[in-house]
Amino acid sequence: MVREQYTTTTQGTSLERPENQYVYKIGIYGWRKRCLYLFVLLLLIILVVNFALTIWILKVMWFSPTGMGHLRVTKDGLRLEGESEFLFPLYAKEIHSRLDSSLLLQSTQNVTVNARNSEGKVTGRLKVGPKMVEVHSQQFQINSKDGRPLFTVDEKEVVVGTDKLRVTGPEGALFEHSVETPLVRADPFQDLRLESPTRSLSMDAPRGVHIKANSGKIEALSQMDIKLHSSDGMLVLDAATVCLPKLVQGTRGLPGSSQRLYEICVCPDGKLYLSVAGVGSTCQENSSVCQKST
Repeated sequence: MVREQYTTTTQGTSLERPENQYVYKIGIYGWRKRCLYLFVLLLLIILVVNFALTIWILKVMWFSPTGMGHLRVTKDGLRLEGESEFLFPLYAKEIHSRLDSSLLLQSTQNVTVNARNSEGKVTGRLKVGPKMVEVHSQQFQINSKDGRPLFTVDEKEVVVGTDKLRVTGPEGALFEHSVETPLVRADPFQDLRLESPTRSLSMDAPRGVHIKANSGKIEALSQMDIKLHSSDGMLVLDAATVCLPKLVQGTRGLPGSSQRLYEICVCPDGKLYLSVAGVGSTCQENSSVCQKST
């Protein structure tokens, strides 16, 4: 055991140091020194391995001052090249593709795009599913490339802004309520049919209704009555021949008349009938047809 000796001196006195005093050496020796060197060497190896792994990760992930891999950080936002897969919702203000390529959104289930307000509530939703496309919004509108509305839908009405609406289905178009349009026309060399199977069909216009067939005929079929009514004007039948094949024919005129000529007579209720023509009018003689109709 080493014994420590302490010597106190005062100013003005001098003492000689004993010759047999032990001198302490500061440091780590023996197995402690070897363990410390081994520990330092192990830390150095770990540091080199970590540095090599960091370099490898940076190279594999394509880290650069402008981004990582196909992801680039620009002044306008983030730019992503190639295909990407998002496992969780993506929040963005604007998503667009390059000028020379299209934007593709793909999912195994459905693709949902939500628009939220400042409070986080969903104000609009577009959902593309395997069987149906759903749009939840106050108004749905499709515009042309110059900003002109082509198709607008809201709770009150549906507006088609194109110059022409074409229905190509074999059964045509079915409307449960009224339709407002300046023109209804069929394709060339095709028939146009306006039909109401169980109700009435009404065509109204403030300045007139014009029906025209350029290369065919016009037929109006009804199980009950067909009424042509004009409140302020008149009904004009402008044609070279007006044919009424099923018009009721009255009794024969005078026995001496042999000409096959007839005149059209009108009953007080507006019913038309034929009467054999004579020297004068024979409508009064054949007025029994009007009595039968009443």
